[in-house]
Amino acid sequence: MKEVFTEQLRKAWKGLSQMNKVTRMPNVGTGVSTGGVVVAIKRTNLNATIPTYAHEGDAGMDLYASENTVIEPGETVIVPTGIAMAIPKGYELQIRPRSGVTVKTKLRVQLGTVDCTYRGAIGVIVDNTNLDLNVEEGFYIGLDGCLINAFDYYGAWNRFAKGSYLIRKGDRISQGVLAPVSHAHFTEVDALDDSPRGGNGFGSTGVSE
Repeated sequence: MKEVFTEQLRKAWKGLSQMNKVTRMPNVGTGVSTGGVVVAIKRTNLNATIPTYAHEGDAGMDLYASENTVIEPGETVIVPTGIAMAIPKGYELQIRPRSGVTVKTKLRVQLGTVDCTYRGAIGVIVDNTNLDLNVEEGFYIGLDGCLINAFDYYGAWNRFAKGSYLIRKGDRISQGVLAPVSHAHFTEVDALDDSPRGGNGFGSTGVSE
C-alpha cells in the first residue's frame, strides 16, 4: 500500500513539474519576452486603468486619468494615472501628448521621462493654455472639445473659472512610449572635428529650399 501511494505521489509531482514548465512566465520587469518587454505594474489607486495599446504596432500606450481633474485657464496640473511601474533597467517610459487632445483642446501635455529607478505613482503634467473665455457659464470643456454640464460633477460652477477643462476619470490623457536608453561617456577635448554644418544653429537652414 505504501509503495502504491509513493508511486501516485511521484506521478503527481512529475505532472505538476511539467505544468510549471508550460505555464512558467518570464521574469517580470527584467527583460524581453515574446511580443515585447515585460513590465511590472501596480495600481496605487483602485480607480486606475492599466495602460493599453489601441492597435497592434502602436508605439505609444494610452495612459488614463484615475481621478476627475479640473484645470483652470493658465493652470498647470499633474493629472494622476494611479499606477506605478518597475521600468526594466536600460529603458525609460517617455510621456508624450495624444494628438487628439492637442488638436481638439487648448490642453498641452508636457514631455516627461519615468526613469527605471522610479517606483512612485506616475503623473502627467498638463497646461491649460485656453485664452478664449467665452464659454457658457456652468460648463466645463471635455477632452473631445465638447461642453460638460458642471452640475453633473460638482453641483456648482462657481468653484472654477470659465474656460476650465474637466478631465474625467478614465479619460485617455496622454501616451507612454517604452524606449531603450544609452548612457554617454564624455571625453573632454581641445577641439571638435569639422562637419558640413559647423556651428550654424537656430534657423540656419531656413524654411524652404
